[in-house]
Amino acid sequence: MSSHTNGPGDALRSRAAANGASSKTLIPTNSVTTKDGVVKVRIDPTLMVADVVKQLVANLQIKQPPSNFALRDDDDELVTNENLRRMIRSKAKLKLVNSAAVEAQEIYEKLQLREEKSYRLALFSLQRYLREEDFANEFLKRDGVHVLVDVITTSHGNTLAYALTAMKNLMDLEYGWATLDSSFIFRVVQIIAAPQSLINVCRPATAILKRLVEADPASAPGPLVASSSRAPPVAPPGSVYRYGFDVVFEEMRKEPGLLETVVSRLGTADTALVLNSVMLINSLLAHATDTWWEVFISQLERLNTRKAIIRLMSSHTVEDLTSCVLDFQGNIARVIYRKKTTLVEPDVEETHATALDYIWTNSRLQVETAPDGATLKWRQLGFASENLSHEFTEVGILGLDCLKHFVQSDPDFFSKVVQEQNSRSPQRRCPLARASNEVVELLSEYWDATSPVFQPFFLNFYKVHALATNFFLQMWNESGAAIGDFSRVIALVRSQVKVALRQEHLRPWHEMEQDFSECEYRGVRDRQMKELEDEDDLPSKIPVRNLRAKLYKESKEFVRQQRIHCLLQGSWFLNAVPISAPTSRRLARQWRFMRLDNSLKHLHYVDSQSKFPVRSGLEDLPEHFDLALITEIATANCAPPSDGSVSAGAAPLVASPLSFSLITPEGSLADAIAPDVSRWADWTDGLNMLRRDSGHVASKETADFIQALTEIGLKIKLLDLSGDKVEIPSGLAAGPPPTNNDFFFSDLYDPQ
Repeated sequence: MSSHTNGPGDALRSRAAANGASSKTLIPTNSVTTKDGVVKVRIDPTLMVADVVKQLVANLQIKQPPSNFALRDDDDELVTNENLRRMIRSKAKLKLVNSAAVEAQEIYEKLQLREEKSYRLALFSLQRYLREEDFANEFLKRDGVHVLVDVITTSHGNTLAYALTAMKNLMDLEYGWATLDSSFIFRVVQIIAAPQSLINVCRPATAILKRLVEADPASAPGPLVASSSRAPPVAPPGSVYRYGFDVVFEEMRKEPGLLETVVSRLGTADTALVLNSVMLINSLLAHATDTWWEVFISQLERLNTRKAIIRLMSSHTVEDLTSCVLDFQGNIARVIYRKKTTLVEPDVEETHATALDYIWTNSRLQVETAPDGATLKWRQLGFASENLSHEFTEVGILGLDCLKHFVQSDPDFFSKVVQEQNSRSPQRRCPLARASNEVVELLSEYWDATSPVFQPFFLNFYKVHALATNFFLQMWNESGAAIGDFSRVIALVRSQVKVALRQEHLRPWHEMEQDFSECEYRGVRDRQMKELEDEDDLPSKIPVRNLRAKLYKESKEFVRQQRIHCLLQGSWFLNAVPISAPTSRRLARQWRFMRLDNSLKHLHYVDSQSKFPVRSGLEDLPEHFDLALITEIATANCAPPSDGSVSAGAAPLVASPLSFSLITPEGSLADAIAPDVSRWADWTDGLNMLRRDSGHVASKETADFIQALTEIGLKIKLLDLSGDKVEIPSGLAAGPPPTNNDFFFSDLYDPQ
C-alpha cells in the first residue's frame, strides 16, 4: 500500500477528533510498514495497543484476525501500552509484525524441523524475543523449554551459543523452567569445563549455572513450605526455586576440572566472560550449604582464587568488575567469620587432626614430660595447655589455618624459631602459637567492617598474618620480653597493624611488607605511647567489639531502608555519555527521571528535554526495566553530553565523579549523572543493595554514614554503662557445663 494520510490514519485519530482536538497539530504522524508497503497514520495516544492494531488491520482490509499481529519499531522493540506514548512523540517508524503467539509458534516449528538455515535464524531471533514476557509465555505454552534443552544437548559452536543465550534470557523469569533436570545441569557443567569452548558459549552457560545456584528454596519469593520441623524449607510445587547449591555442586563434582577452568578464566581478556565467572563464584560462595561448604572452600583456596581476584583489582578492566570484586571481598569476609567461629575438634574432624600433625611434625621437637608427669607437647609451641579445642576457642579453624600457613611459608624458619625458644628458660620463651592466635584476633578486628574499596591485603589474610606474627617475634626479641610482657607486645603489634594496613587500596604490597619488617622496637614503642595518650583500651575489649559489630549491622540495615526510600521517591538525573563514546555524540533528551516501584523489582523512568513536576506513582513514567537484568553498577565512567560544537581534535570526554551506569551483559540500561554527592550515594548504593547477588556498600559517603551511626550508637550505649559505673570486663570465662539436662531457660519479664 502506498503512503498516504487518509484511510487508516483518519480511523486511528477518530477518537481525538471526537473529543474536539486537532489531531493534525496535536498528534505526530507515524509511519507503519506492512508487507504491502508503508502507510502514514496518526495514532491517538489514549488508545490501547490492541485497539491500534485492530483498527490498522480493519482499515488495511487484512483478512487475518488482529490477534495475529503486533507493532514493533525499527529497533525491533515491541510496542506496549507503557511505551506507546513515547513511540508516538518520537515519531518512531513502526512495523506491523506477527504477534507473540504467532511468532512463538513459527519459531517452535522451525526448531523441531531442524532445517539448517531457518533453524539457526530461529534460534538467533529466539534470544531476543525471550526477553519479552508475552512471547516467553507463548513459547512456554508450547513446551518450548523441552525443545530448547534438546537443542543445547545436541548442538555445538554458534548454534549452541544462541540456544544457551535464549535459555539464559528465559531463566530471567521467575517461572516456567522448573522441569530442568540433573542431566541438563551436567550438560551445562560440561560446556563450561571444556577448555576449548567458545567464549560466546561460555558466557551464557556460566550465567545459567549461576541462576541455578541462586534458585534455591530459601531464595523463593513468598511463603515457603517446610518439609518437617527440622528440615530446611522447600519451594511450592512447580516453583523454579527447587535447585540451589547442593543440586548444582553434585553435578560439578562429576567434572573435577570445572572450578579450575572457571578460575583460570578470571585472567582472560574478555571482560564479559570474566564478569560471568566472578558472578558464578560469588553465587556459589553466597549459597554454599553446610553439606559441601568445607570441600568447596578448600577447592577455591587450592586454586588460588583470591590471588586471581587481587590481580583483577589492578587490571585495566576493573571498572566493569568493581561490584563483582567487592561482592567477592564481602563473601570472603563471611568465609573468614565462619572459620573463626567454627571450633577446632581434632578428635572429631580428620582435617583438623591432619593440620595439627603437620604443624607438630615441622616443629621437629620431641614430646617432653613435666616434673609432675604431665605430657608437654603443644605447650612447647607456645600454647597455654594441651587442650587444643580450648586454645583455639576464640579463633576457631581460622586460627588453625593461619598457623598452618605460617609453617608452610617457611618450615625451616618455623622449626628454628620453636627450637630456639625452647632452649630458653620458660619465662623468656616467646609463646609463638598463642601469639599467632592473638594476631588472628587483631586482624579480624581490623577488618571487621565491610569496605567500599578494594582490600587486596585482606584477601591475602594468611600472608599478612605471617608478617604480623614475625613482627611479634621481632618485638619480643628486641624488647627482651618475658611471659608477663605478652599483652604489651600484642599492643605494639596492634599499633603496627593500623600503620602497615592503612589505605590498602592505594598502596603496593611491598610497602606494607616494609612496614612490618623494616622497623625497630624503639620507634614503634614511641609511636604507641603517643597513641595511648589519646585513647584508652575500652574500644579494644571483646564485649565492646561485639557490641560495635551488632550496631554496625543495625546501622547498615537502617541506611539500606533509607536508600531504598530515596529510590521509591525518585529523582531527576542528567543523561550522560560513556567516556568510551564519540565526543560528538549528542542526546535527544537531556534529562531522565527514575523511580523504583513498590515491588522493588522495576525501575520506571521518563526522558525529557527539560525537568517537569512528576506526580507520585508511575503514571508519568511510561518506560521501565527489570532490576534483575543489572549485573554491575559502574561509577565515575560517564561525562555530560556534548553540545555538538566539539571539533574533531578536541580533548576526550572527562568522566564525572557523580556519574553511574546500570550495566547488563548486553550493554547499559542507563548512563546518568547525579545532581549532588548525596543523590549519587543514595542511588548507587541503593541499587547495589537491591541486587539479588549483592549488598555491598560502594560509596565512601554511605560507608561513613554507617560508621557514624555505629559510633554514635556505641557511645550512647557506653554512656549508659559508664553512668551506672558498670565495669566492662576484657573477656568472659564460661562456667562448667550442666551435669545433666534437667533444666530450662526461664522467660524474662518485667515485674512492673
